[in-house]
Amino acid sequence: MTQIIKPEKKTPEIADILYHHMDDYKAEYHLWPEHRKILSDLLNCRTAHLGGHIERCDTCGAVRITYHSCRNRHCPKCQHMPRERWLEKRKDEILPVSYFHVVFTLPHELNTIILNNKKVMFNILFAAVSKTLLIFGKNKLNGTLGFLAVLHTWDQKLNAHFHLHCLVAGGAVSKDKNRWLSVKNNYLFNEEALSRVFRGKFIERLERVRKTGALKFTDEAYGNFKNMLYAKNWVVSVRDPVKRPEHVLEYLARYTHRVAIANSRIKSLKDGMVTFTAKDRKKKRTETITITAVEFIRRFLLHSLPKGLVRIRHYGFLANRNRNEYLNAIRNLMGVSAPLEKQVASLEEMMLQLTGTDITTCPCCSKGKMHFFAEIPKGRARSPNHLTCSVG
Repeated sequence: MTQIIKPEKKTPEIADILYHHMDDYKAEYHLWPEHRKILSDLLNCRTAHLGGHIERCDTCGAVRITYHSCRNRHCPKCQHMPRERWLEKRKDEILPVSYFHVVFTLPHELNTIILNNKKVMFNILFAAVSKTLLIFGKNKLNGTLGFLAVLHTWDQKLNAHFHLHCLVAGGAVSKDKNRWLSVKNNYLFNEEALSRVFRGKFIERLERVRKTGALKFTDEAYGNFKNMLYAKNWVVSVRDPVKRPEHVLEYLARYTHRVAIANSRIKSLKDGMVTFTAKDRKKKRTETITITAVEFIRRFLLHSLPKGLVRIRHYGFLANRNRNEYLNAIRNLMGVSAPLEKQVASLEEMMLQLTGTDITTCPCCSKGKMHFFAEIPKGRARSPNHLTCSVG
């Protein structure tokens, strides 16, 4: 009988929680249209429903069944290769300077408004943060900064916690592109000053959007709300710089292409209860949290992103429009040669590079190579069996 190699799954995943408890969730909460596509993709990811293909070893005859991924950006199983391909492209943009990690966090008093107006509010957040950093670059360094910003919407317990992670190059390019203006003494900008400007820019844009009617407030309610926001201390954190360019991508990888929770953090699903791990950064330890499956699904869906929203954005001399022109000018000023153009690596090449494993080698005999044998049609009700995989 033909030996069939199937993917192994040892611990519970988000898809298991959805499969077993989605009806319980719908009994307590309304399922919004924007959630249906996410849930459908996560439930069907890497299953026969999405189709796939069968590979066969040219030496021992073993076959391997591989199902297609859903590629939904909310799926924890589909982020690894997009992240690696994105990071590979960023390699050519890293300069030999220190990079600063700056985090801009919105007050939790805004959570309800954000959850009901995600696209509008996230665009306000990106605009306020980018304007703040560009102003500081112009006023403090007399040039244009370059940075990227990544939206995160969660804390370790899956609660709503809206913030932007920014990676800022430690310097600016002059307006005429003839000078590189480096930061001094590994110091970027004052956190308190950033906080005040960020707060002002955010509220300024909030006011502008409210006047268009996109946000519903009475004048009195908005006045009280705005006063409360101005009374808050908005948290901006400038962390220690990443000094070595080769470490910048490793640092970036922690924050890009992440979802609210990785499957590896889910430890058990039993009797309608989900246990997962969470880092307590204040106490510097990892703890386990147990909540109902319904509450887990509710928290997970808090972090769904609107269709078309770009959650990784580039600004200043890294903005898409003039990036190459700026980077070439900066490299010339630094005496650094431009990187050579590289061919896009195949999946097999990237897996070999990242893991040291040749996925084309047969995992049964370790001698033969796996070759395409048959297509698994999309929408198939069940997995192929040994009869399907046998040679005619």
